[in-house]
Amino acid sequence: MDDTISTLLRGVAKGKISVEDARKALENATLTEEEMFTAIDHGVFNPAEPGTIVSASLAPSGGSYLTMMFFVWGIFWSCYWTFSMIYGLAKGWDQQQLAYHLAIMLVTLCMMGMVYLKFVLPDTIIVKHAQNKFIPEHTKDWKEYKW
Repeated sequence: MDDTISTLLRGVAKGKISVEDARKALENATLTEEEMFTAIDHGVFNPAEPGTIVSASLAPSGGSYLTMMFFVWGIFWSCYWTFSMIYGLAKGWDQQQLAYHLAIMLVTLCMMGMVYLKFVLPDTIIVKHAQNKFIPEHTKDWKEYKW
């Protein structure tokens, strides 16, 4: 990950290197068509060995302040809607109002789950290959009648 092209791309993305300077640095780079296709296809179409752990190198971080604030926000509103629904049950509120409180609480929990799956859960896959299944033929335990 510390090759010249990756370093240039990171520098351009951060704004430390201008696009023109990066193009000048790569002007005399030679790459055959076969080498280009090998570099593109490497790891994409090669079958992985069983037990290999495949991990995304640019996985998003779950420790960002925005993600943490979203979970604090979600926990607060989930508790608010849940306890207001419990209060409404005790006070004999209408079913429509109680259903609204339940729905908003579930929507908040779903949003928290989506943020968790997108930004917190690591992008890791453990490659497992299943063995070919052998299904024996069952013997017939009934009698066939011919007409």
